[in-house]
Amino acid sequence: MSTGMAATRGAEYFGTVSVAMVTPFTKDGDLDLDAGVALAGHLADKGLDGLVLGGTTGESPTVRPEEKLNLLKAVRSELGDRIKLVAGSGTYSTAESVELSRASEKAGADGLLVVTPYYSRPSQEGLYRHFTAVADAVDTPVCLYDIPSRSVVPIAEDTLRRMAAHPNIRAVKDAKGDIPAAMRLMEETDLAWYSGDDPLNVPWLAVGATGLISVIGHAAPAQLRALRDAVDAGDITGARTISNRLAPLMAAQARLGGVTFAKAALKLQGIEVGAPRLPIIEPTPDEYDRLAEDLRTAGV
Repeated sequence: MSTGMAATRGAEYFGTVSVAMVTPFTKDGDLDLDAGVALAGHLADKGLDGLVLGGTTGESPTVRPEEKLNLLKAVRSELGDRIKLVAGSGTYSTAESVELSRASEKAGADGLLVVTPYYSRPSQEGLYRHFTAVADAVDTPVCLYDIPSRSVVPIAEDTLRRMAAHPNIRAVKDAKGDIPAAMRLMEETDLAWYSGDDPLNVPWLAVGATGLISVIGHAAPAQLRALRDAVDAGDITGARTISNRLAPLMAAQARLGGVTFAKAALKLQGIEVGAPRLPIIEPTPDEYDRLAEDLRTAGV
């Protein structure tokens, strides 16, 4: 039974237990809308209340804008308001991010996930202007994606504090892991926090994060729902037990990479979503065998 211990700030836009969903492709490498709708429905059936479509785990650098929008429209048409749909609309170009964010808003997104511009290594002032340009251009709530392992540049604490004053910047997906700084910002601002790194799901929820945006949740959606429910009920020990059981999936994701892991894990569970687009590739046969053993060990 819930005691309401888990935070709910931002849940009305971004959900609480979400997956950064892969983008399914046909054998010819084209967008597979039917598989995308089926996968979204499967994840919703297993307890997820949020999906990120067209994000980096959705292979955003190699998926064309019209493909991202078509997938968003198709999932919205099929699932309706049953689940929160967040569009990955950030790129390394501010102008392109604004354009895709506006189009995603028109396509029915509940929220927008805007990643730190990658490769170009902007200054903190550049980050501030980039994110606020996107937030100024739309009415849909924006979640910042702070992932310096991919973007190189972290969003500094003072920059996050500045952006928290923008009425349309509502949340942070954190794959940086500076929990003490985030705790200060959760106390000082109205920003919602989301775990963007599966090994830290329990610590993030325990210190006030609203939820998580997972990769391993492709293979274990019901378990992640149970994990957050345990935290909400004050059962940190139970949440920790679930997380430890899923540790082989976290190790597999680190070993294979998020896209390769998620698509291969789904295939092993009987859900065909196609191979990744180059430069990302499928696992080797030996890697598939090792992943299958990880899934068995994790109970999924």
